[in-house]
Amino acid sequence: MRVSAKGQVTIPKNLRDLAGIEANSEVVFSLEGGRIFLEAKDGGERKADRQRLERFLAALDRLEGTGDPTLSAEDVMRETRDR
Repeated sequence: MRVSAKGQVTIPKNLRDLAGIEANSEVVFSLEGGRIFLEAKDGGERKADRQRLERFLAALDRLEGTGDPTLSAEDVMRETRDR
């Protein structure tokens, strides 16, 4: 993607659709850790969702390697049934 002399870029349609950015809508730019983020102005919910997802992924990272690899799926099901 190339930036024009006026600093303009074209956001691909599939990304605009995913981000909820419609024609003539307003967007917000933010800079976090050297990255530029673009979101629909009413994207507060999306930011909260992203933060929630980041916390979830961090929790998964903390749990990585803590399970018992010797347990089979059937063992896990037997342990968790009827709780």
